[in-house]
Amino acid sequence: MPRDTAVVRDTAAPKGDGARRSPVRRRQGRARSATWTRRLAATALVLAALNLRPVVTSLGPVLEEARAALGMSATVAGLLTSVPAVCFALVGSAAPRLARRHGPEAVVLAGMAAVALGLALRPFVGSTPVFLTLSGLALAGIAVANVLLPVVVKQRFPDRVGMMTGLYSMALNLGASAAAAVTVPLAGALGGDWRAGLGAWAVLAAVAVPPWVALARDGRRPAKQQTGQQTGQQTGQETGRALGGDAAAGAGAHVRVTRSPMAWALAVFFGLQATSAYVIMGWLPQVFRDAGLSAEAAGLLFAVTSVLGVPLSFVLAAVAGRLRNQSGIAVLLGAFGVAGYAGLWAAPAAAPWLWAVLLGVANCSFPLGLTMIAMRGRDGATVIRLSAFAQSVGYLLSIPGPILVGALYQHTGGWQGPLAFVVCLMVPQIAAGYFAGRDRQI
Repeated sequence: MPRDTAVVRDTAAPKGDGARRSPVRRRQGRARSATWTRRLAATALVLAALNLRPVVTSLGPVLEEARAALGMSATVAGLLTSVPAVCFALVGSAAPRLARRHGPEAVVLAGMAAVALGLALRPFVGSTPVFLTLSGLALAGIAVANVLLPVVVKQRFPDRVGMMTGLYSMALNLGASAAAAVTVPLAGALGGDWRAGLGAWAVLAAVAVPPWVALARDGRRPAKQQTGQQTGQQTGQETGRALGGDAAAGAGAHVRVTRSPMAWALAVFFGLQATSAYVIMGWLPQVFRDAGLSAEAAGLLFAVTSVLGVPLSFVLAAVAGRLRNQSGIAVLLGAFGVAGYAGLWAAPAAAPWLWAVLLGVANCSFPLGLTMIAMRGRDGATVIRLSAFAQSVGYLLSIPGPILVGALYQHTGGWQGPLAFVVCLMVPQIAAGYFAGRDRQI
């Protein structure tokens, strides 16, 4: 009998060892899965960001040809530069509701598909209304991504908000600069047709779709299995809130951002920096062309304003994310904008590279705004509400600016009036940035 007992004990021992080892293997498997999903999320963020600007910046260098082919007046062209703001204001406000129902990753996926479809079809239509409609489709996709990418960053990388915001802001500027610099040469390589040069950017948007398909599938998993929870309890809680459902009705649902002065400061700052950005994207190449520069040189100068944002956005967002107060950065960027626009107003052809550099630095107000939105919210639920409010209201405020610039240009026949108007708008932007950058949380 003792021998039998010994045998039983000996044979049971390996099972006990295996049982003790299996939790370790499970933890290792979860760690590998978490690492893979975080890398997938980073890739998806970068690819989405690359597509947030070519819809607009690819059009600027060939705007003159597009206007001639479509019979588009300067005022309507100014309206075209305001279409992004309209879409961002109207569609962006629906992003939180869509995210609660479907998850933020699934909504961004649909947005990337809309961008690809709009970019593929719009160059090959023959009327201005249809061109505007398809541009609106692509911009609607960008609108939901604009609102939800800060939420994805908060949920997937809560400990690296500044760095990840800087990474996708860098990719955003890279996409903008590439579209501005390459569209004209690309059109030349494709037979000299501006339509082909515009349509080629649909390929980049299509490449962004598959990673978001995978990330959306991961986002539909139960909250306790989410990758974010593997980085800590706080991440798992924020993931549950960001994904919506009953959890979203918790911590952040009672927050009324419309009553917060900080939220309004962020909205005004975002709106005025958007006005400046879309004036630059829509009209800067034309300013240089009217000053006597070639279309290629104008596109290259505009590309400089975007290329500068590639390293600056990453560094600025990372630095801003480490600071408790970002007011000084907001004021400094506004001062660069005043100097750049004033130089264009006084002598656009005298020092075009200097004006392009100054405006490129000023355009970094966009990643600064995104960083401040992520830092001003206490949790993921608040961030999604704050992001939707600041961006929707901000873009709504920015709608008249590009239209007025186009109208002033058409009626005065020059750029001194429109540029003086934009210089004046930089003053309230500086003030709003000062208040939005203070160390406060909602």
